[in-house]
Amino acid sequence: MPPNVPFNPITETIKKILSNGSLPASEFMALALYHPEHGYYRRGVSQWGFDGKDYYTALDLGPLLGEAIAIRLHQVWLELDRPDPFTILEQGAGRGWLGRDLLKAATGDFSQSIRYIHCDDSPIAKQEALIALDYWLNSGQACLKNQSDETDSFAGAIISNELFDALPAQPWRWDGGEWKREVLISLEGEDTGLTQWEAAEPGEAGDWFSRHAEGGLQPDDGSIWTESLPCILETICKPMRKGLFLAIDYGDTAPRLIAKRAGLRRYLKHQTDGRWWEAPGNSDLTADVDLTRLTYLLERQGLRPQKLATLGQWICANAPLAQWEAEWQELRQSERTARKQNLMQLTLPNAMGDRFKVVQANL
Repeated sequence: MPPNVPFNPITETIKKILSNGSLPASEFMALALYHPEHGYYRRGVSQWGFDGKDYYTALDLGPLLGEAIAIRLHQVWLELDRPDPFTILEQGAGRGWLGRDLLKAATGDFSQSIRYIHCDDSPIAKQEALIALDYWLNSGQACLKNQSDETDSFAGAIISNELFDALPAQPWRWDGGEWKREVLISLEGEDTGLTQWEAAEPGEAGDWFSRHAEGGLQPDDGSIWTESLPCILETICKPMRKGLFLAIDYGDTAPRLIAKRAGLRRYLKHQTDGRWWEAPGNSDLTADVDLTRLTYLLERQGLRPQKLATLGQWICANAPLAQWEAEWQELRQSERTARKQNLMQLTLPNAMGDRFKVVQANL
């Protein structure tokens, strides 16, 4: 256990499983993040932010992401002939900060037509969302739901920020003769002996990697596979009868992920590494999103994906940068500086601008 990380009872659960054999990385990730009582996203502990937290998101940097999304959704509302209500369903909505920021930014008749649904199963996320969305919850424009709750058919938008990177994912490798998956074999001992690659049947994953490896598969090629993605996307998209799907996440195309042998990543106290087996339940686990597969599955749901864009490209294409710059001149120096820094963090390649991608699809 890393220093200064409290004991989590989920460790004993994992040890019992290991006493009977190996544990695939994806199953470990599911337990570590989503165990109903001790999982990282089910504890009553806030993990978002800076000092003393594990990671931050674009929402911790300022309101501009929410403002840009509000502008984009206003355009969708006009394209759909101004439906009232215009439902915005946010999956994995966390603290409700994205909903708060876009609801604040919406104006005129569009703002009055919005019905925002915050969808998240995390207890602490719901507590914080009650604070962030207090005004709109009281007005009836917003509501909180569990991810398993039914949603009536609607016209509007489905949005998410860093949702798909948190789905349990399994690393696979091709050794030149057979497929192998990464598994945990122990929580105690030397780091090099805690995991291993075991031969297994990859099913659809093997065919996908084979078809998308540029120049054909080479030894040690491989990537991550999110088995649950088709089912989750079907559930998410089902209630929207027309509108826009918009997801912001970090990931890459299938060929690039295969070439770099994408695996799991751990976040703890703003430090990131590949030691996904350490501190189960007390650290965040993520994986790059296979954006080629995400787009393919959206097409299977009947949506029409748009060209993939980096977050920086998307902000520059959709936000009224000149208007913002003019409006910021009326702010105090400290506020104006904060807005400019927020914009740079969202758009510069060495910040979030290139690392994060925006997936859009119309229905």
